[in-house]
Amino acid sequence: MRIRRRPRNDVSIELAPLIDVVFLLLIFFMVSTTFIRETELEVELPEAAAEVREPEDHIVELTISADGSYAVNNRLLVNNRLETLMKALREVTAGDMGRRLVITADADARHQDVVTAMDAAGQLGMTQLSITTRSPSASPESDGG
Repeated sequence: MRIRRRPRNDVSIELAPLIDVVFLLLIFFMVSTTFIRETELEVELPEAAAEVREPEDHIVELTISADGSYAVNNRLLVNNRLETLMKALREVTAGDMGRRLVITADADARHQDVVTAMDAAGQLGMTQLSITTRSPSASPESDGG
């Protein structure tokens, strides 16, 4: 009995369709990615004549926009109620109320919003509090310390 051998087919992988698929995926991710930070608040700092302090580790930054929105460590809060602010500060500090709180309020922010932030810090037992300003000679676009 004679067994016929099958002809051997060369197996090859076509790279052109694979490159096309990878190229399309690259275009998809480039188009769908956002390159701006939408959760940041734009804040124009009030002026004060004081020396600039060096940044410290383990600080909690509370930002208040002109419309009264709060952001804790650049994370925008869902509303501007005292309870929400206290909960966010509790989560960020993880119970360490000895950390320094830096309040960065827009120059046009309502005084009540700043007082609410200070009240939340006081109720939680935070005693180290700073308010960010910019020096009078600095332009409005520059950051203060």
